[in-house]
Amino acid sequence: MLSLAAAGGALEFYDFVTFVFLSDTIGSLFFPIGSPPWLTMIQTFGIFAAGYIFRPLGGVVLAHFGDLFGRKRVFAFSILLMAISTLAVAFLPVYQSIGLAAPLLLVVLRVLQGIAIGGEVPGAWTFVAEHVPPSRVGLACGLVCAGLTIGILLGSAIAAAITYLLPPAAILSYAWRFPFLLGGAFGLLGMHLRRMLQETPVFVALRRRKMLVPELPLSVVLRAYTRGIVISILCTLILSAAVVMLTLMLPTLLQGLYHYTRQQALIATTISTLSMTVGVVLAGLLLDYVGPAKLFVIGGMLLAGGDFALSKIAVGGIFHLYLFSAFVGFSGAVAAAVPFVMVSCFPASVRFTGVSFSYNVSYAIFGGLTPVTVAALMAVNPMSHIYYLLCISGITVVLGGYLWSFPETLRYQRKPPMPRGGHQDATKP
Repeated sequence: MLSLAAAGGALEFYDFVTFVFLSDTIGSLFFPIGSPPWLTMIQTFGIFAAGYIFRPLGGVVLAHFGDLFGRKRVFAFSILLMAISTLAVAFLPVYQSIGLAAPLLLVVLRVLQGIAIGGEVPGAWTFVAEHVPPSRVGLACGLVCAGLTIGILLGSAIAAAITYLLPPAAILSYAWRFPFLLGGAFGLLGMHLRRMLQETPVFVALRRRKMLVPELPLSVVLRAYTRGIVISILCTLILSAAVVMLTLMLPTLLQGLYHYTRQQALIATTISTLSMTVGVVLAGLLLDYVGPAKLFVIGGMLLAGGDFALSKIAVGGIFHLYLFSAFVGFSGAVAAAVPFVMVSCFPASVRFTGVSFSYNVSYAIFGGLTPVTVAALMAVNPMSHIYYLLCISGITVVLGGYLWSFPETLRYQRKPPMPRGGHQDATKP
């Protein structure tokens, strides 16, 4: 079950992030020739952000049906929508062929991808958390996060392979379409895998006991779980920084700021992402023993160390680049604690909606706008990305301190506090 959920998430996340690893190529193909490089980069990341901005719409709608009709059905639909929109990108005509219509069509397809993935990640977290015993929720969340980073790893590895095997002219002519064709095929495979999954025992129990929420799930979340929303938004801020800054933006930073070649930058990104994959699994294992509060404190300090490594990544040769890239990726291991905390903030009847709303609203702001904002700020101060990550590490430590002081905030606990006023076990409806 865990492997199927993680594999499906990896395939769908690959489809979503392939765009960013080909951002320089897409920028030259879908915008007028001769535009300043900084303008092309901002325009390209603007299209990238469009997918994030529309994630809340997909997240809220899909989560609504997930809380009312079941988690499994939402899984299948989200990955089908991702597969279709990704395949369509592979067949898009470029700017020289149809002019302004080319970037507009690309925006539409990115919006569809955003709607699809808006329900994917919260759905995966909710699904696995409701399948495993409370003592293994941390490991389950770590494995799903590893699946998502494997999707990023596939994207960076395939982009690196195309860059290594083919000349730039061939990539601009036709080869840039290959990752999207492959992604569409991956998505169809993922939909087939999802059909093998069974509905979560928690949702089955809710439905059998007629305990499904009788009103709009989002209205219940907004009215009764404000604290859970705030905590989840902060958690998503931490997650978006780890994913966007330590993997997705790394090729652009290494090429534009540190003047490494495209091939070197993509290899370094692959190493960083692989290291993060290992890190989130280990963090998930540790999470079930020490709890999220301590892991956030430790992870925040580790993230600060990764930020320092990123600031020194241009010092030394290629071996130094790859070694530091591994540490930079591993410093994002704290991401494993994010889904654990988020699924713990909401009861089962509105868990999918609560996690999805908080995650997607926050990611639309911080995940989608981070590349654009950092790219713009770097024109003023080349160290802007370093300061941004340093702030995120501070927020991580502070949030860990809060959870340490108020452990009753969470429903999944290593050593749960005594119930207060009928506080229910998160493993039950």
